[in-house]
Amino acid sequence: MPNNCFLPADILLPKVDDLSKWAVIACDQFTSQPEYWERVRRNAGDAPSALNLILPEAELNGPNEAAQIAAIGKTMAQYRAQNLFERYPGSFVYVERTLENGAVRQGLVGMVDLEAYDYSPDSTSAIRATEKTVVERIPPRMRVRRSASLELPHILLLCDDQEKTLIEPVAAQKDNLKKLYNFDLMEGGGHIAGWLADGETARAFEARLREYSANAGGKYQGLAGVPMVFAVGDGNHSLATAKACYEELKAAHPGQDLSNHPARYALVELENIHAGAQAFAPIHRVVAKTDPRALLAALRAEACAEGGFPVEWYMGAEHGTVFLDRARSQLAVGVLQGFLDGYLKTHPGETDYIHGDSDLKELAAQPDAIGFLLPAMEKSQLFRGVIADGMLPRKTFSMGHAREKRYYLEARTITQEGME
Repeated sequence: MPNNCFLPADILLPKVDDLSKWAVIACDQFTSQPEYWERVRRNAGDAPSALNLILPEAELNGPNEAAQIAAIGKTMAQYRAQNLFERYPGSFVYVERTLENGAVRQGLVGMVDLEAYDYSPDSTSAIRATEKTVVERIPPRMRVRRSASLELPHILLLCDDQEKTLIEPVAAQKDNLKKLYNFDLMEGGGHIAGWLADGETARAFEARLREYSANAGGKYQGLAGVPMVFAVGDGNHSLATAKACYEELKAAHPGQDLSNHPARYALVELENIHAGAQAFAPIHRVVAKTDPRALLAALRAEACAEGGFPVEWYMGAEHGTVFLDRARSQLAVGVLQGFLDGYLKTHPGETDYIHGDSDLKELAAQPDAIGFLLPAMEKSQLFRGVIADGMLPRKTFSMGHAREKRYYLEARTITQEGME
């Protein structure tokens, strides 16, 4: 395993009177609900806001995109010229996010080395995507990042730290750390608080991370594939955009030492999948406009085995269980999605991805449809599935609801004079 690829950063926080107007949710949420973003604009008003530094995907590829991107770059320069940000060099920020259900999600904001991240399907890097990256979604994001001097992260990075040796010791000493912010997030996002983790606290974390990284391979002995240190749980396309822009920069400066260039790194929040507040919700499958009995018969013939993963199926008023062959994947969804991908190439049918159990049953009750109620993924299966099978099937799991996604709050400079 490599040396640390998650590092302290020169973190910027806005010096504003009302952080609730500054912090806004990840740009890839509420894409079909423009009224959400209209409320956010009204809420922020004329106050300094991260909203002015991002382009919501609801507005991506719109008629005003070029003007909006230009305005983002101009606003970033204005905020910096106005000395809007307080800079915390060589630091982490310990974060506690209180969700609607009262659970407290712990995280640590720092930066990742993009040299240690690869989003390709056959990646063996220390940091990997959990699901397939849709490369067509990267160029529009690159247009925004190319002209940006700052980045604001909504990326959630995951560690498989069952012994809770990384983030939890920082949490245990939060009362001795400087509190940086403490406020309610807009639009039902819950509450957030952050503490500065620098100096000896940061060095102690880095020491624990070095030991964790050195021993990461031992947790997956006997498993086919190359072990990894971190998985991207949310915001993979944003991290892939940062990677693509960095590779573009390297190509434009052949032979130049970019090892210390800010664009080599990207700001993220690290979380532990084994924390109590982390909940992985399954995403079920419904296949409509198909011959459900023929599909079920083919599934039983091709992808089932004694002692396999039990998965319930629903078809009209009928209901039963299939046992999916564990030899085909580390996850039940891997077996099912692999079968469906092959079957639907030569048979009629349209797959939909459903979050709720009752919604799945309702849709499967319609004519010419069949639904599969997938089990929730065990937390320990995530890293094992990526290592053994490569990237997980699309729509394998969901990390929380839309309003529980990360809000933009911290920032970091990503340009260097004379290098852009």
